[in-house]
Amino acid sequence: MTARAVDDRRAAVLGSPIAHSLSPVLHRAAYDALGLTGWSYDSFEVDEAALPGFLDRLGPEWAGLSLTMPLKRAVMPLLDEVSETAASVDAVNTVVFAEDGRRIGDNTDIPGMVAALREHGIEQVDSAAILGAGATASSALAALARVCTGEVVAYVRSAARAAEMRQWGERLDVEVRTADWADAAEALRAPLVIATTPAGTTDALAAAVPERPATLFDVLYEPWPTELAARWSMFGGAVVSGLDLLVHQAVLQVERMTGRAPAPVEAMRRAGEHALAAR
Repeated sequence: MTARAVDDRRAAVLGSPIAHSLSPVLHRAAYDALGLTGWSYDSFEVDEAALPGFLDRLGPEWAGLSLTMPLKRAVMPLLDEVSETAASVDAVNTVVFAEDGRRIGDNTDIPGMVAALREHGIEQVDSAAILGAGATASSALAALARVCTGEVVAYVRSAARAAEMRQWGERLDVEVRTADWADAAEALRAPLVIATTPAGTTDALAAAVPERPATLFDVLYEPWPTELAARWSMFGGAVVSGLDLLVHQAVLQVERMTGRAPAPVEAMRRAGEHALAAR
């Protein structure tokens, strides 16, 4: 499921809003390290209504696309093939254009999460907790299906969200129990905590970090560190950042789009760190 590796190819990230995206920085760093001088990677502000027309206008020079919100689900009916990974969470973040023009959708967020955890020595846990119940939480559940052998407790704000998380658990074959957000401090004692909430949401939990925390995977990367991540590190816990996730999902995108593997993880990470520091 790789694009042909030839010169003068194009790729881009699409979404709305898109100005904040680090994807161009990461992919261009990969192209430089791989010597792909004829490759370019751009960003385009595209919403759901504009997506079909954008895809139809692409020429044969296009190798692939990265997709962010709100396009991960909207793109699915426009594709010729969708991987099992993407279908499992109804979300495509990667489109590769085959030589015959077929549009092939995949999801690198899930294996990217697994790779980020493994990079930090997390191969398997016997239980885990998820903070939040949005789109990223379903990807986190799919990743936990690969690394967690026991119960996952999802801390959510509403009965509707709780029902959604239990449904995702059934679909992904993950044992999910839901709990009220008011009790989210209890999550911090789990062997692995995945925070999937927007910036600022977990700040109030920082004071509840236990004396010997295990591993926190906070999917945010800006601002960084979050208050929760900073407190977690202060107490000696392991922290996996949103930049770790961003880099590893981009690594897989580069490999699928260019046909070149392995992608240069460290060069991409350095480029991301420099870009964030510059902001």
